[in-house]
Amino acid sequence: MEVNEAIIGCLVENGVDTLFGIPGKQSLPLNESIDNRDDIRFVMARHETAVSHQAWGYAETSGDMAATVVIPGPGDMNAMNGLKNALNDCTPLVHIAVETEPEIRGGDGIHETPPDTYDNVVKENITVETPHSTAAELQRAIDVARTAPKGPVRIGIPKNFLKMDVELAEREAVDLQSVDGGLTSKVEAAADLLADASKPIIVAGGGVRAADASDELRAVAERIAAPVVLTYKGKAVFPDDHELSAGVLCGGTGTAVKALLADADAALGVGTDFDAVSLHNWSIEIPDDLVHVTLDADDIGTGYDPAVAIVADAARTLATLDEALAERSITGETGVERARTTRTATEDRLDELRGVTDPPLTSVGALDAIRRGTPRDAIVAVDAGGFRLWTLLTFPTYNPRDYVNPGSWATMGTGVPSAIGAKLANPEQDVVALTGDGGLLMCVHELHTLADEGIDVTVVVLNNSDYAIISEEAGRSYRMDEGEYGWGETPVSYTTVADGLGLDVDRATTPDEVTATVARAIDSDGPTLVEIPTDPYEPQSGVWMNR
Repeated sequence: MEVNEAIIGCLVENGVDTLFGIPGKQSLPLNESIDNRDDIRFVMARHETAVSHQAWGYAETSGDMAATVVIPGPGDMNAMNGLKNALNDCTPLVHIAVETEPEIRGGDGIHETPPDTYDNVVKENITVETPHSTAAELQRAIDVARTAPKGPVRIGIPKNFLKMDVELAEREAVDLQSVDGGLTSKVEAAADLLADASKPIIVAGGGVRAADASDELRAVAERIAAPVVLTYKGKAVFPDDHELSAGVLCGGTGTAVKALLADADAALGVGTDFDAVSLHNWSIEIPDDLVHVTLDADDIGTGYDPAVAIVADAARTLATLDEALAERSITGETGVERARTTRTATEDRLDELRGVTDPPLTSVGALDAIRRGTPRDAIVAVDAGGFRLWTLLTFPTYNPRDYVNPGSWATMGTGVPSAIGAKLANPEQDVVALTGDGGLLMCVHELHTLADEGIDVTVVVLNNSDYAIISEEAGRSYRMDEGEYGWGETPVSYTTVADGLGLDVDRATTPDEVTATVARAIDSDGPTLVEIPTDPYEPQSGVWMNR
């Protein structure tokens, strides 16, 4: 069998039905194989950076793995950004990089980069050494990507292998690694600690989404009546309209949430690595009586020393913990009032910004209006940038796979590409990309992908003509002018740009207009961009929420 046919066949056999990429002369044999099948789709991006973000959005919103393919050198290195993003978020994808031929390697062939260049941006970096081993190595890459803790795996396949017709080795099917079992005593100790606490708290991260453990999280939270605080990657794993919902840990976390955590006498951290971004370089106080559940043993003791440490799957651990708690008398006070007090304090701090109804709107006011026009069950893909912090704090979410934003890598330019992946993975759901103008400028080319592929995504851009979160810091902490990094004198009309790229467009300036326009755009067929002017001089969340 030809190697290119075996590669595509292996992907399909493993349930991969979408391959994101940009075709090049080196990768055309793979495209040829796809053209002969109807069980896998090739989606052509406009820049390789977007390719890996598209696969990331696909996996984050579906729980299924996607694949990517790029040419050597520039293509591979452009995709590194998204691979690192997926690595930090423990998102499974397989990245096929067409490599320089072995006999030319080291001779500065076209696009050649040393394969080990990519070692630190993926979970594992595999280079195929013989054409006969290609399918077996690809299967290994898929298995590694799907083994918890999950992550992106790069597999480099020399381009001259692709059209070879050789006897291909097969890899025996393996059971994916399960980090579980033998934890009875640890779970019992965790149950004792949490049951005896008077003011327990739960901190939940993206690992809850990865483990599909939201139901188990809710059961434990309700069992011990503990307020739930989410990390920025945990956003949506616990519904914001639940009475125990208490807020989000991110760069904009305010005094109310910090006080709630400081007042607690025990904490359950689950599916989180307690990273420096969420915990403000670990300056946020966490109780000494900490139960930490994570899949990566290296996360234990980073930032906070746990009283009980468990390296295991979040869903199984939470289910076992709930059973253990059911056998105990819960002595703590109800957390409903503590959660409500925290939410009320947060909302009171936001009221002034929410009350601005004349253009240009604040991000808070615009996001409130967008949420009113967005169906509850729509998938929302959020770019990085200053507005994302406001989104984490003010944009209600309800289902774990219906919200996606980058984690600690915090790379801009992910909003539109991840929405593309989300829509292809979930064709029956409405999908909205929320982006700032800075983030959109970094991936504006993917508006053309939306139009060309006919992907029905609504792109909502908050346009303040500024890298405002940077300008604010420059003016506040350094001897620079207000709006130092803005471009208000040369504003970009995103409706004009999007119209030229083939999208339907609209614009809204007041809250009522925003709500109606967003609702109309989502309800329409085909990709649409809605532009909303916002205030470049509005306060930034980290300052405003900690006044």
